[in-house]
Amino acid sequence: MEKTQLRRQLANIRQSLFDQGFLDEQFVQLEELQDDANPNFVEEIVTLYYRDSSRLILSIEQALQKSPLDFNKLDALMHQFKGSSSSIGAKKVKAECTQLREYCKAGSGEGCMRTFQQLKKEYTTLRKKLEAYFQLARQAGPIESACRPK
Repeated sequence: MEKTQLRRQLANIRQSLFDQGFLDEQFVQLEELQDDANPNFVEEIVTLYYRDSSRLILSIEQALQKSPLDFNKLDALMHQFKGSSSSIGAKKVKAECTQLREYCKAGSGEGCMRTFQQLKKEYTTLRKKLEAYFQLARQAGPIESACRPK
């Protein structure tokens, strides 16, 4: 596939990530920090996010297995996870974090469990989509500059 076609496909995938609500403005801000000196900046940041957040997810799972649930500890973990997710523009993941924190404040173990399952689903879906996006981006080569989603 030629570079122009790859770049067009890449732009369409990128736009769909915004259109489907997976990413927000923060992702564009990360892209704006990427330059010739560090052409893989966004991919590196996202890779660090997934590496660090996988440990956090494990801690959340462990906290959810405790009886009785320590809602304060769970809320603190979710606060950290929400901040990390916000930093890369993971809009749906961030929304699930917000919802789970609400269930922590309400003391709803069932709500926390149900929301955590949805959070993991959104997290995994975004990861797969971003992996495909970055793989195609490497094939397409460097692009001009970041632009706002439509």
